[in-house]
Amino acid sequence: MPLSAPSRRVLQHVRDIRFRSFEREDGLLDIEGELVDEKPHDIVLHGEHPVPAHVPIHHMWIRATIDGKFRVVAIEAAMDRHPLGHCPEAARALQKMVGQQMGRGWRKAINENLGTVAGCTHLRELLANMATAAFQTNHQAFYPEDPSLPPVNLGQCLGWDFNGPGVARYFPQFIGYEPTKRAGAAIKNVATNQQG
Repeated sequence: MPLSAPSRRVLQHVRDIRFRSFEREDGLLDIEGELVDEKPHDIVLHGEHPVPAHVPIHHMWIRATIDGKFRVVAIEAAMDRHPLGHCPEAARALQKMVGQQMGRGWRKAINENLGTVAGCTHLRELLANMATAAFQTNHQAFYPEDPSLPPVNLGQCLGWDFNGPGVARYFPQFIGYEPTKRAGAAIKNVATNQQG
């Protein structure tokens, strides 16, 4: 275990989230997310629904099909396990995400279309991180069409600090780069407009 040795403790909850991406024969990408919540001990939900240990409380799936510009062209969800009988009705609201683009503004679009009682907290959480899986699937999406601009991931974390060793080694042409408003706008547009 890479973390320091913990204090004595008892496991209370497990949440597993997994993403998978697939290139389809029609050239589109399927990004699939799965969320599972379970307890290591028996519980009673809402005072009347017994759930045995290691039986999921939540087990939910989303598949978003996206094009080369990361635009959602189709989306569906399934709830194998959920705590309330009417929870699956929230999946219908996901259709509002068709036409939305994974990139800058993705989380805002999720909140505007699926926020509060319009959607499901767990599906929103899963959907929010699907964009990362999509971008990891197609690294070309990080590169602007204009080679004078840095890849969009540079300057977004310590590892890719414009003055750090990662940029110095792999993108030395951008050491000390300072985005201007114009260049910054172009970089933002790549995340939403670049065809991968």
